Amino acid sequence: MFYKSHSKLPFQGLSTSYSSVILNSQRGFMILSDQDIRKYLKSGKIKIRPKPDLAKQLGPCTIDFYLGNTFRLFDYSRYPYIDPKDPNLSAEVMKEIKIPSNEQFIMRPGEFVLATTVEELELANDVLARLEGRSSLGRLGIIVHSTAARFDPGWVGKPVMELGNIGVMPVALYPGMKICSFTFETLSSPVAISYTQRKSSKYAGQKAPDSSRLFQEFTIKNKKKE
Repeated sequence: MFYKSHSKLPFQGLSTSYSSVILNSQRGFMILSDQDIRKYLKSGKIKIRPKPDLAKQLGPCTIDFYLGNTFRLFDYSRYPYIDPKDPNLSAEVMKEIKIPSNEQFIMRPGEFVLATTVEELELANDVLARLEGRSSLGRLGIIVHSTAARFDPGWVGKPVMELGNIGVMPVALYPGMKICSFTFETLSSPVAISYTQRKSSKYAGQKAPDSSRLFQEFTIKNKKKE
């Protein structure tokens, strides 16, 4: 005779979000706390250069990064539009500028720029990072990262931010100011192929706010057709 079990698992009957937290912890992947961030930095599973001042930068589950002094912005006057297929246009339509540490970079309303952090980040093959914007800047109209806030396991390089001013007034940004924070998550197991090992990785090891390399995807498609 078949008997139907009426016993519940520990997380049944709980809210969906709370159940997922329990499931995630049982599977071995979760967001790192400040204590675990310290451990991962010490073990080298998370590497940040230059070495962060944890007394100033470490939060309950985040670590703050500072704004670098290199920016890349669009030169609107040179081209009527951007063609992502053109390998030269993406780079030529943007210009790079460097701001002295004691000066300000003014973001006008509607403006979009690429910028890097001061820090370089390196992740182990079982650690994922997420870039988070700052509420204090958001309240001024500054969006710190428009898309692609995930940094895959094996990532190494300077994080590039997609800064935008959606407010109605210009806002001054200063190299060396706190610009964003990172959270870290552990995976259920190390990845088989890390970000830097993938042939399709476009920005591995970047040191500057490089322009879009979307054209590489079109190049790969054309080669496959041939």
